[in-house]
Amino acid sequence: MTPPVVHIRDLRKVYVVSQQQAGARAALQGLIHRRKVEVPAVDGISFDVAAGEIVGFLGPNGAGKTTTLKILSGLLHPTSGEATVLGYAPWKRERSFLRQMTLVMGQRNQLIWDIPAINSFELNRVIYRIPVEDYRRTVAELTDLLDLGPLLHKPVRNLSLGERMKCEIAAALLHRPKVVFLDEPTIGLDVTMQRRIRSFIADYKRRFEATILLTSHYMTDVETLSRRVVVIHHGRLLFDGDLSILVRKFTSHKTIVVQLGDCQADLSSYGDVVSCEDGRTTLRVPKAETAHVTERLLADLPVIDLLVEDPPIEEVIERVFAQGAQ
Repeated sequence: MTPPVVHIRDLRKVYVVSQQQAGARAALQGLIHRRKVEVPAVDGISFDVAAGEIVGFLGPNGAGKTTTLKILSGLLHPTSGEATVLGYAPWKRERSFLRQMTLVMGQRNQLIWDIPAINSFELNRVIYRIPVEDYRRTVAELTDLLDLGPLLHKPVRNLSLGERMKCEIAAALLHRPKVVFLDEPTIGLDVTMQRRIRSFIADYKRRFEATILLTSHYMTDVETLSRRVVVIHHGRLLFDGDLSILVRKFTSHKTIVVQLGDCQADLSSYGDVVSCEDGRTTLRVPKAETAHVTERLLADLPVIDLLVEDPPIEEVIERVFAQGAQ
C-alpha cells in the first residue's frame, strides 16, 4: 500500500499567552503575577492526503488552517502529535524536503518589492540550485500558463494585486514541488483572475502529479478544484470526505429556480421564497417535497424554465460550522 504524502495524526499546536484584566491595578498586578493561558490553535486533528490528490481545507477565520499549513511546511513546531510530508518531519527542514514542497500564502509576499519579478525568480533559482536549462524551461512554461510576459521585467511595486499574485505563484513553483500548500491563493482577486488561477492550479497538478492542500474562503475554488474536503473549527476536525456527501449530510432542503414571465405571481404556497429577479424566483423547499413541488409548479404555472439544485456550498459550510459550535 502506498503511504500518504501528507500524514497527520492527533496533531496539536498550543500557544501560551498572557492574560490581563482591564484597569491600572490589574496592570500593576500583572507585572508581578502574570497569568498564563493555553490557547489551542490546532486541537488533535487527524487526516491523510494521498499522492496526486487536491484536498480543500476549510474553516472560518481562527479555525487553525494556516497554523496547520505552517506546521506541514516546517515553519512551526507542533506541540504534540504526528505530522509527516513525503515521509519527512517538516520542522526539521531538511534540504531534500524543502526542495519538494512549497507554501503559497495569498496575504504574504516573497517577491522583493523594488526589483523586477524575474530577478526574484533568479534568486530562487540559486537558492534551490535549479540547473539553468531546467530553470529557463520552467520559466517559459509558467510564463505561458500564467501570461507573465508583460510582467516579469516590471518592479513588483508597480504590479496590480492580481499580477503580483500570478508572479508569487510562479516563483513558488520554479523548483516544481511535488507538494503544494495553498493558503488563500485567490484572496482579493477579481472573478476573472480567480478563474485563471484556478485553471492554472488544476493544470499544474495534472502536469506534475502534484499533491495540493488548499484553503480558501471562495467556495468556487474548492468546488472547482477538489472533490474531497476537510473541515475544521476551533482547531478540531468536523468533517473529512467527499464534497457531495457534505452537501447531503448538512442540508435538509433543495433550491428550485423557476422562471416565469415576471415576479407578480405569489409562490409562497410552494416553498420559502428566497428572491425574485427578472422573472426568476428562487424557492427553498424540503428535500422530501422537491419532486412534488416541482410537479405542482409545472402543472399550475406557465413555466419557461425550471432548475433544481443543492443550496450554495457557502450555506452548507455555515451549517457545518454552526453544528461544530454547539
